[in-house]
Amino acid sequence: MRIAFLLQNAYGIGGTIRATFNAANALAARHDVEIVTVWRTQDEPRLPLSRKVRLTPLIDKREGVKGSDAGHELIGKPTSLVPPVEANGASFDQLTDERVAEYLRTTDAEAVVATRPGLVMYLAEFGIPGRYLRIGQEHRIYGTHEPRIRAAQDAAIPKLDAHTTVSEADAVTHRERFPHATTRIMCIPNASPAAPVEPSDGNAKLVVAAGRLIPVKRYDLLVDAFRQVVDERPDWKLRIYGRGPERAKLRAQIDRLGLSDHVFLMGPYSPIEPEWAKGSIAAVTSREESFGMTIVESMQCGTPVVATDCPHGPGEIIDHGKDGLLVPVGDVDAIAKGLLTLIDDDRLRHAMGAAAQVNVQRYAPQSIAKLYEQLVAELRGEEEVAATPTVQRVRPAAPRTPLTRRLRRTAGRIVRPLRRRMHGTPAPQKHGAQPSATATALAAVARPLRAKPLRPKATCRVDAAGDLVVLLNRSGMSGENLLLTATLRGDDPRQIAVPIQRPENDKGPWTARISRREHRLVEGRWDFHVVRRDDNARRRVASEIVEQRGLVDLAPLPDAPFAWWIPYTTVKNCLSIRTWLRPAHAEARSLSLDGGSVTVEGTLHGARFTAADLPVVAAVPRVAANPAFDTDVTVVDETTFRFTVPYTGTLAAVREENAVWDLSLRLAPGTRPIRIGRLTGDIVERNKTDVYPFADVPSTDGASGEPRLARVRPYFTVTNDLAVSSGPVPEQSA
Repeated sequence: MRIAFLLQNAYGIGGTIRATFNAANALAARHDVEIVTVWRTQDEPRLPLSRKVRLTPLIDKREGVKGSDAGHELIGKPTSLVPPVEANGASFDQLTDERVAEYLRTTDAEAVVATRPGLVMYLAEFGIPGRYLRIGQEHRIYGTHEPRIRAAQDAAIPKLDAHTTVSEADAVTHRERFPHATTRIMCIPNASPAAPVEPSDGNAKLVVAAGRLIPVKRYDLLVDAFRQVVDERPDWKLRIYGRGPERAKLRAQIDRLGLSDHVFLMGPYSPIEPEWAKGSIAAVTSREESFGMTIVESMQCGTPVVATDCPHGPGEIIDHGKDGLLVPVGDVDAIAKGLLTLIDDDRLRHAMGAAAQVNVQRYAPQSIAKLYEQLVAELRGEEEVAATPTVQRVRPAAPRTPLTRRLRRTAGRIVRPLRRRMHGTPAPQKHGAQPSATATALAAVARPLRAKPLRPKATCRVDAAGDLVVLLNRSGMSGENLLLTATLRGDDPRQIAVPIQRPENDKGPWTARISRREHRLVEGRWDFHVVRRDDNARRRVASEIVEQRGLVDLAPLPDAPFAWWIPYTTVKNCLSIRTWLRPAHAEARSLSLDGGSVTVEGTLHGARFTAADLPVVAAVPRVAANPAFDTDVTVVDETTFRFTVPYTGTLAAVREENAVWDLSLRLAPGTRPIRIGRLTGDIVERNKTDVYPFADVPSTDGASGEPRLARVRPYFTVTNDLAVSSGPVPEQSA
């Protein structure tokens, strides 16, 4: 069949987009599939889309590209069809009215699926009955829409051939609301492919949550519950991934509860699967969940979920007590109890993680695609929907005659071995001499056999030993003699190279391994390239997935200078690695704040305390006019220490702007300082995630002697080293 999905914007990373892409990719194995995006806002989608799926934009909002609709006179003019709340939220206007209507009038699809309320309204208004099936989708819960949107969608649904929900409970609600409609209403859950990462081992002392930071997700309840968890199990941490309007409130709540060293706002991550796999428990505390894509994704990664039993998704996904836990909605104590149940029982946690991976196989895209096929067959009155040829977005090869192909194959079998033995270049011909017939034939055949351009894409994984395993897709690799290089960014031309091993089978990836015992990478950022030695072709490695789970509990190499590597994906989706290399390092494991000081507990790497040492922490100002100061260190054992930095040491600073003191550990007078920081683990930029509150400390103005307040806080620098900043309180806060 020919099936089309209508999306508002296919270039985002939201749950509806993800679910649509997953279903379309699966259906494209047997059918002609098209995704029609009302808006085009980027050059390429951010989520993976099969080359078999056609992506058709109706309105191009990109600036400065040929054929762009930016500045079109109808953009922003109110639509008369879609209610203002929906129109404003999805940017529907008179131009979308025009373009969607034109598409629905001219499409040759046999089924059209609308994925949000405004598109359902368009499909009901402009769709052509009898020419193709008109199918609506509900990705929320019936009763949660704004009243005007609800009323408009209620008027549209009876005009459709079918309308689907993502939970069976919501399908029941819809059937009750439309008892006389001929529209077929059924549940088709969201599709979610198998996680492309190694599953969680369930051992990290880490709880993870992910989603938009909006009121309905009730992350405030999760933070309150984690306060109870920390009281019982202070070595456990919580990470919350996502962006949204509730971030500032959550940040203030975390600081107010003294959880700055236990609860971390991570920001948005895509793909999210590597982050689920780092955790041992996932948490969902929503007031409502139409489906629960995050629940399915985390369970696929072997991470059991503690979720509120809200309408409607969690209860249909989680088998309580077997692959996760359901707790009452809005109950902080119950959330904390659920988390502690899994924290305190390693065997139960591991068993639930394994069961979760089995349970969610029913949401595999192939299974969901079958439901679409069954729905279409039922609406057509058929037993089964026949497969149709797919339309691939692949440029056709230049036509060749059968004879040409046979000659090239034969020549290739002869020439390839010869080319592998050839070194250097042929000797120059004498003036006027003609090349031999053999040389001419060899050159003619060798030209079309020139290696393809390199387009390397890779998955990078940190293994249990801390080595980097780089898996390169077959499709972007060509040639015989390939190297993976890492080049230090900046003016220093340092580079390392390791051989890339050929795939073990016809479907396997090319593989390279970088051992942290064999290589000493100086501190900085290193970029990865693939180099083909036959012709010196060199290409930057694109990053698909970086699995950092192996870093969460990894320890630095013993009896060696401190070295740490964190691979990551750059903002341009390339593969790079952040490295640290120091003779010794003092790792700040925990920070405790009491309003007038910060107490740090840490571990020494690359050195040891001795009985003769008189260690101190030196606070060194970045501006010479500000005073340096020292603070005593308590040695717990030969590698463990503790110290407290009183904020009073910063109060004599010049007040025109913020002053900064960098903290270092000195084992004895005259010894080399050892920087204190938080380098181990999997976070490249701690200053974005490990954030601590300011304290307003009474001080005295250096010029007038009048009382004033100084705003002081510890923070991690761009190199993940620990520092303290001090400055005047802004006037509006004083």
